[in-house]
Amino acid sequence: MEKEVRVYTKTGDDGTTGLIGGARVKKYNIRLESYGTVDELNSHVGLIVAMDIDEKAKEVLKHIQCVLFTIGAQLATDDSVSEFKKQIPCKTEDIEMLEKEMDQMFEVLPKLNSFILPGGSIAAAHTQIARTVCRRAERRIIELSEQNEVNKNLVKFINRLSDYLFVLGRKISFDENVPETQWKSGV
Repeated sequence: MEKEVRVYTKTGDDGTTGLIGGARVKKYNIRLESYGTVDELNSHVGLIVAMDIDEKAKEVLKHIQCVLFTIGAQLATDDSVSEFKKQIPCKTEDIEMLEKEMDQMFEVLPKLNSFILPGGSIAAAHTQIARTVCRRAERRIIELSEQNEVNKNLVKFINRLSDYLFVLGRKISFDENVPETQWKSGV
């Protein structure tokens, strides 16, 4: 019989956490900020998947969640085990998939002639929240990359993902026939 894995280890009670590879770092370390924000983003994406949206979008989002989990593992891996990092890559195909999905949505969406305010339907508003968390994850990852080597495709994927989430939010509002609210200067 397999031993059950416990969620609690008590090893973090001293304010540190272990990385993949064994190094221990403070819980406020930029590496943890990076993968913690990616984890938060993944949770927001999961919330969108749980909503009543297009099934194809749900499948794409589930794939994105798997990529985000891989990205989290990359970021949580100590530089001392770089060979392990190579086994969990962020692929060019994942970036291209986001671009292809956006191109398909652009074919049906009205042209964007002004800034729009986050909102729309509940699901569309949640995609905009996920987009802002994605941008924060990107900032944390770039900060980490100034101190440690970070896979360039990982940065590209996160950058493209925030664009995808913006476009998806617009598409969800479009599908639900919810008008977008344009930003008005000086209001």
